Amino acid sequence: MKITGILLIFLVLSGAGCKKSKPTTNAPLINAELETAILTDQVTFPWEIIWGPDNMLWVTERGGKISRVNPSNGQISPLITIPDVRSLGEGGLLGMAIHPDFTTTPQVFVVYNYDKNGTYTEKVVRYTYTGGTLNSPVILIDNIAASNIHNGSRLLISGDRKLFISTGDASNQASAQNSSSVNGKILRINLDGSIPADNPNSNSPVWSLGHRNAQGLVFANGKLYSSEHGPSSDDEVNIIEKGRNYGWPNVKGPCDDSNDPSFCSTNNVAVPIYSWTPTIAVCGMDYYNNDLIPQWKNSLIMTTLKDNTLYQLKLNAAGDKVESVNTFFKGTYGRLRDVCISPEGKIYMITSNGSVDKIIVITKKS
Repeated sequence: MKITGILLIFLVLSGAGCKKSKPTTNAPLINAELETAILTDQVTFPWEIIWGPDNMLWVTERGGKISRVNPSNGQISPLITIPDVRSLGEGGLLGMAIHPDFTTTPQVFVVYNYDKNGTYTEKVVRYTYTGGTLNSPVILIDNIAASNIHNGSRLLISGDRKLFISTGDASNQASAQNSSSVNGKILRINLDGSIPADNPNSNSPVWSLGHRNAQGLVFANGKLYSSEHGPSSDDEVNIIEKGRNYGWPNVKGPCDDSNDPSFCSTNNVAVPIYSWTPTIAVCGMDYYNNDLIPQWKNSLIMTTLKDNTLYQLKLNAAGDKVESVNTFFKGTYGRLRDVCISPEGKIYMITSNGSVDKIIVITKKS
């Protein structure tokens, strides 16, 4: 792989944080020097990257293509190009999730936009992986409004085998506060498409409401974190809680505008654990807790589009506050869409420039 940059980092972890990893000594873990390499530059508008159960990278591209990528040499093995995907503006093939019991249940879940009788629409579809391809599609949820902007949509499967789906407001701001609409929400369904009995409303897939366009989801510390695009202010990182309202479009950010307190109190609005003004276009994220890069332990690692930067959000021990923020690779690779982490602690990041897009590996300098 071609080495494209080396980043030296001189932050030192506290001794207390090191005792947890090395209980037999008070010596801190030594911070890692980082190096980056381009794994491949043969993808176009990639949207999702996942470390798969087969130790391969699974990648979606907005035009409808799903591939497996060998993390050792960048070789791309196409699985399918979904025929009815329609890429319009920011839309197309978006998020993906792989069944946690993939060996016995080889299912892959995707969300994408398509033309339904002349109306741009979003749906979630489950595929089965057999014979090196994806087949037997089953629609789990359909008729999510789509647009050339604000479609979400990240997918994530929880430990109790529920599928979480982020949806954008699809250019209709009022839908985010409409509990009858599935837009501007975090949805939660069973893996067969049915509605869990313990949802806030047992007849509705809505888990939380008041979202503008959430494009990052990750479970960590017993919590569900999301990253969400603001308008010109207040990009957010939130902790998603059952039945909570996240304010959009009535509230942006931490409920501190003059008209916010009344709405926030009446509607049980949850405030972000961190926000940015002006916006940086927050996107995909993952949770880092590996010894390979010790200074990144207990951190959300998040990509940004407008800011062209990778963010490290260091969390407190409880995981409910951001203690510090560090930035990396600003302007080096252009727009950054998503990130995933391998079991050994390497970080894989995808760009979203549309021309010679890349998968970039971040690891400890050898």
